[in-house]
Formats: sequence, C-alpha cells, structure tokens
Amino acid sequence: MPRAIKAYVRIVDAVNYRVGRFAMYLLYVMMAILIWSTVSKVTPWPSIWTLEMAQFVMVAYYMLGGPYSLQLDSNVRMDLLYHRWSPRTRAWVDAFSVFALLFYLGVLLYGAIESTVYSLEYAERSATAWRPYIAPIKIVMSVAVLLMLLQSIALFFRDVAKIRGEEI
Repeated sequence: MPRAIKAYVRIVDAVNYRVGRFAMYLLYVMMAILIWSTVSKVTPWPSIWTLEMAQFVMVAYYMLGGPYSLQLDSNVRMDLLYHRWSPRTRAWVDAFSVFALLFYLGVLLYGAIESTVYSLEYAERSATAWRPYIAPIKIVMSVAVLLMLLQSIALFFRDVAKIRGEEI
C-alpha cells in the first residue's frame, strides 16, 4: 500500500482512538448528572436541566464512541457464515459491503450538516422549560458522523491491504 494510505489509516486510527477513549468517560459525566438529578429532587431547588443534559451527554457518548468501536471491530454483525470464512474472504466481503456503509454515512453526514447549519442560523432551542441551544449537540453529532466515515474508509484500505497479503 502507498505510504499516503498507510499514513491516512494511522492518523484516522489515532484520532478515533483518542476521541473514543475520551467518550468512554462521558458515561461517568452522565452518571454524575443523573445522581445530581436524584439528589436535587429532594431539595427545595430541583434542577430542570438534568434530564436533557443527560440525554445530550448520552448522545455524545454513543456517537463519538461509534468510530472507536468500529476501529476495534467490536461492532455487532449478523454472523451466520462470517466466522467460518478465511480472513481473506472476510476482507473481500468487508471491502465490498463497506460501500453501503459509506453511502449511508454520506447521506447521514449531509443531513447532519444541514441540520447543524439550520440550528446555528436560527439559534434553535429545545422546547423544554430549560430551553438549551441545540447547535452544540448537533455539531458533536456531525463531527461523530464524519469520524465514522473516515474510519470506514480506513477500514476499507485495511481490507484491501489484507486482500493483497499486506498488513497496515
């Protein structure tokens, strides 16, 4: 494989590894928010922001963790025949099927960017009592979809290298 492709795969893997490791700790942030929500219900000052903030953190957690789980090959797949195939046959199937994923992620990225631009232009806010701006979580979602798209391309390059008998 050309050096540029190897460098691309290494850079995308490094970025998604760091983002994924950061995202893992968002689970603790969400737990702290939910604990505060529970505690604040018995005080004279209940918090109106906790449930929605926990939802935003959860979205960031699983969206930013997606590329990392794809990188680690810990994603869920229908494994009726896959486990019986040789690594090279798996690489052929993965290299072919990744195009469906790339198409899906491309459409998803387009929609995410359009939604984020709309949210920024019109200062979109949630329709709850807290009324937070929606743009920050939409930006996180757009970045996460982009990272997933880049990781999918890196996996394609890795599969092509495996088909050729190389390793990246």
